[in-house]
Amino acid sequence: MSPESAEMKFRVAQSIGEKAFRLRGAVWTLLFVAIILLAHPSRRSILWGLPWVALGQLLRFWAVGCIGRYRGEKVGARALTTWGPYAFVRNPLYVGNGLIGLGWGLMAGFLPVLIFVITFVLLYTVLIVPHEESFLSEKFGAEYSRYKERTGGFFPVAWPRGRIAGPFDKRVLWTSERHSLLTTVVGSLLIIAKGLT
Repeated sequence: MSPESAEMKFRVAQSIGEKAFRLRGAVWTLLFVAIILLAHPSRRSILWGLPWVALGQLLRFWAVGCIGRYRGEKVGARALTTWGPYAFVRNPLYVGNGLIGLGWGLMAGFLPVLIFVITFVLLYTVLIVPHEESFLSEKFGAEYSRYKERTGGFFPVAWPRGRIAGPFDKRVLWTSERHSLLTTVVGSLLIIAKGLT
């Protein structure tokens, strides 16, 4: 492959990743609509799924308090956050999303879980995370490379001794995370309501 061809492939991948990042909220909404339309919840499935939803939202709270302001249509970072949940995985917000979506899927039934898992893997691991990591690698260079070597993307690879403590701003939870919390609560209640009818 020629350098020009490789560069062209890289630019196309970046463009697709950038669009996926910008549209991630819309994709998440469509995914939830599919889950609720296909949902056949039972009391057992609701009880099985709710703890995963709660765990995902708690992880998001922890991650948001550590990273500060994060919402936007473009990838950005003032500093490289490596403490708190970021000491365990590089993408704790997406792991939190994954746990919430998995919980919804478990509440809703087998087909919703399958649809969620396929969409999540494609959206985050194939499109969004490579786009973000390219930005972080360019901005933080060797510091990000060292962080990436010792920290898994979605699953912890080692216990982060001494790297968990760091700044946490609880004020940002209301300003940046209230929309996600509302979505999590309303989404869960809609699935529960469908199971009670």
